[in-house]
Amino acid sequence: MMLDRIMERHRETLILLRRNRKIKAGASILAVILAIAVIGPYTTEYGPLEYTGAIGEPPSSRHPLGTNTFGYDLYSQVVYGLRSSILIGLLGGILATAIGVLIGFISGYFGGIIDELLMMLTNIFLVIPTLALLIIIAAYIEHRGILIESVIIGLTSWPWTARAVRANTLSLRNREFVYLARMSGMPTRSIILREIAPNMLSYIIMVFILQFGGAILYAVSLDFIGLGPTKGISLGVILQQAVLWNAVQLGMWWWAIPPGLLIALLLTSLYVINTGLDEVLNPRLRRQG
Repeated sequence: MMLDRIMERHRETLILLRRNRKIKAGASILAVILAIAVIGPYTTEYGPLEYTGAIGEPPSSRHPLGTNTFGYDLYSQVVYGLRSSILIGLLGGILATAIGVLIGFISGYFGGIIDELLMMLTNIFLVIPTLALLIIIAAYIEHRGILIESVIIGLTSWPWTARAVRANTLSLRNREFVYLARMSGMPTRSIILREIAPNMLSYIIMVFILQFGGAILYAVSLDFIGLGPTKGISLGVILQQAVLWNAVQLGMWWWAIPPGLLIALLLTSLYVINTGLDEVLNPRLRRQG
C-alpha cells in the first residue's frame, strides 16, 4: 500500500515536471547548447589552435564566426571551448556535490563530536573566499588542464552543500521510518542510502544544478584572469584573449560576443531549470501556484 502511494506520488511529480514551462524552456536551451558542444567539433575543418592563414576576418561562409588576430577560426574555438567549459562544470559540479552530500549525511546523521569536527572544517572553508582560494591554488600549479581545473573547483565549492544537506539530514533522522529502520537492525550505511537519501533526491539534483553552474562561472573567472588551462581552449580563455587584444575596440565583435552569449545562455538555462524544479518540488510554492 505504501509502495503504491510512493509510486503514485512520483508519477504526479513527473507529470508536473513535464508541464512546467520554466523547466521546458530551460531544458530546451540547454539541449541546444549541449548539442552544439557534442556535434560542433565534428562540423569544422580546423582545430581550435590551428593557423588558418586569415587574420582578423569577419564572419563569412568559410569562417562562420570569423577569425582572430592570431589567425584562428573562432567557430572552431567556440565549439571546442564550449565542450571544455561544460566538461569542467560537470566534473567540478559532480565532485563538489559528492563531497558536500557525503559530509552532510555523515555530520547530520551521527551528530556529536563527528558533527562538530566536520562542521568546523566546513566553516573554515566557508570563511575563506572561494575565488581567492582558487586563484592561489591555480597560480601555484604550473601545468593546468581541464581535469585539474575541475578538481580545484570541486574541492573548494562543497561547504554550502554540506551545511544544507546536514540540516535536512538532522530533520530526517528523527522521523519514524528512520527509527523503524534502526530497530530492524538495518546497517547505518543502508539507512542513509535507502531511507534518508531517497527523500532528499530532488534537493540533491537541485544542488547539483547550482554546483554545475557555479563551477562554470568559477572556471570562466579563472580563465579570464589568465589562470585557466595552460593547454587547450575554453570559453573563458577566448574572452580573456578578446579583452587582452582589444577585440571590441578594434571592431572585432565576433571575437567577444559569441563566447559571452553562450556562457550567459548556459547559466540562464540552468537557473531557469532550477527555478522550475523548485516550483514543482517545493510544496509551499506548489500550493501558491
